Formats: sequence, C-alpha cells, structure tokens
Amino acid sequence: MYRKEGDITGDPGPAAATAAPAGLGLGPLLVSLQLTDSAFPSGFYTLSHSLEGFAQAGAVDAESLPALLEDLLLHGVGPADATALALAHRATAADDPEAVVRIDEHLFATKLGREMRQAATRTGRQLLDLGHEVFGRPEIGDYYDRVVRREAPGTQAVAAGVVYAATGVPVRQAVAADLFAFCVSFAGAALRLRLTDHRRAQTLLRGAAPVIEATVEAALCRELDDVGATVFASDVMSGRHERAEARLFAS
Repeated sequence: MYRKEGDITGDPGPAAATAAPAGLGLGPLLVSLQLTDSAFPSGFYTLSHSLEGFAQAGAVDAESLPALLEDLLLHGVGPADATALALAHRATAADDPEAVVRIDEHLFATKLGREMRQAATRTGRQLLDLGHEVFGRPEIGDYYDRVVRREAPGTQAVAAGVVYAATGVPVRQAVAADLFAFCVSFAGAALRLRLTDHRRAQTLLRGAAPVIEATVEAALCRELDDVGATVFASDVMSGRHERAEARLFAS
C-alpha cells in the first residue's frame, strides 16, 4: 500500500517543500535571472573576454576551453571584477557612493589594456542606463549621473554591484549571478568562434559551477587593496586582439 507524502514522520510533504521562508520573496531571484539572461542588452554579447585573441593565436581549442575558463575565473574575473562587485554592493547598501567611486576607479586602473577598459566602461554605462529605466531605483540613476559627468569610470562590475544592491539582491547571489553571466558570455563567444557546439557549451557551463562557487567565496573575503587580476596571458591576447585586422568581438 502506498503512503501519502507527509505520512512519514519527518517528511513535511510537498506543501512545506514549496513554501518560501517568511519574508523572503522571489523578487531578488527574478532580478538575477533578468540580469543574467543573454537577451539583456548590457553589451556582454559583444565581448569574448580575450577568447578571440586566444583563438587567433591558436592557443585554445575545444579541449582546453574549460581550463582557460577556470583560470579566468580564479585568477582574473574573481580577484578583480567579482571582488569589486561585492565591495560596490556593500558600499551601495551602506549608502556610501563615494566609496563606490573609489572602488570603480581602482578596478579601472587594474585593467591594463585599452580594449578591456573600453569594454568594461561601455557595458557598465549601458547597464546603469538600462537598469535605471527598468528598475527605477534612485541609487542606480544617481550613479549613472556620476558616470555621465565623468566623476566615475562606470566599470561593468561596479555598475552591477550598484544595480544588484539597489534591487535587493543579496551580495553572494549577486556575485554568483554576475560570474555565471560571464561564463554564459564566454560560452557564447566560443560558439560563435566555432570552438564548441551547443551541447558541449552546456557541459562547459555545468563544469564551471564549482569554480564559480569557489570564486564567489574568495571574492567575498577580499578588500579593496586585493582587487586586481593576474592572468597576464589574457592581457597579452587582448593587446594583440586590439591590433588584429579582423575582429568579431569588441574584446
């Protein structure tokens, strides 16, 4: 005879399993889903994050894609952009826009190549502009105005920190979401560069999950002085990409 779910002691049944904790709505999750959607026009789809440079140099193939993505997360995006995002999120939540500007300037200064700086500020400005229109939060509009007045560079990671904090997304979830968006963008670039196919791209993303988790935890523990990437091969490939005769991506 089959038992109904919840008949066994300790089994709360489906109703309890689907109930959200008191006071915790789906709003922050829905914001994260919208911002990480590849259809969100922040400009991420125009970037390869130096992958096109690696491809042009013949330095990456389908087999080495996961290792390159892992290195970029752990030693590039994690110590730089993800850390700056977490710091900007906390500063925004603390109503300290001057601290956000300092974080923004610091992150911008760590980006060695012109191409990477331009990519970061172009996507950051677009994110703030659209984020203010979509979410209507004054914190986003105020920081966008600072960027327009050239009082801050408006890097993508810091812009994301401002948007996530202003919309109530917790800092850990915000960092994880932005890192996942980076991975989706990287995988999309690999597809267009014919370094992978759609099925293997999904395997690439799933394989990156534990690396994203580790990168998030490390980013949450750093301070401003720690912000900076150490993936110098990526800087070299980006520099070569700037001077390439033909380019599919902006970075």
